[in-house]
Amino acid sequence: MKKNLLLFVTALCVYLSAAAQQTDERAIRDVLEKQRTAWNKGDIETYMQGYWQNDSLMFIGKRGITYGWLGTLNSYKKGYPDADAMGTLDFTILQVKRVSADHFFVVGKWHLTLKAGNQEGHFSLLFRKVNGQWLIVADHSS
Repeated sequence: MKKNLLLFVTALCVYLSAAAQQTDERAIRDVLEKQRTAWNKGDIETYMQGYWQNDSLMFIGKRGITYGWLGTLNSYKKGYPDADAMGTLDFTILQVKRVSADHFFVVGKWHLTLKAGNQEGHFSLLFRKVNGQWLIVADHSS
């Protein structure tokens, strides 16, 4: 009887863990899809809603490290001053992996279709659940 109960509890824990992974991964993919949609509308402010609005946000790009949500927003605005400069963004998600109860690591490719010539690269993102919402707390895009 005890063995059956232990087996049942173990199976239930595995099932609940897998279900939580799927729910959280879906929420993270939704954040990225909202960002893609906002970018393609030329709306950097809405795009930035996927990032943690905190001075500890870290963005690493070809120009180095930018700290803070406002610094990251200003950097995006400087590099992409209008919808034409922003082009059309697409992502390919290569991996979404839980690294702790409230952190996920995401790896993917990005592709910008631009009039002046396409650009593409890879990214790694650290997502953290903040007040019930999955947000990017670190972004390394190259």
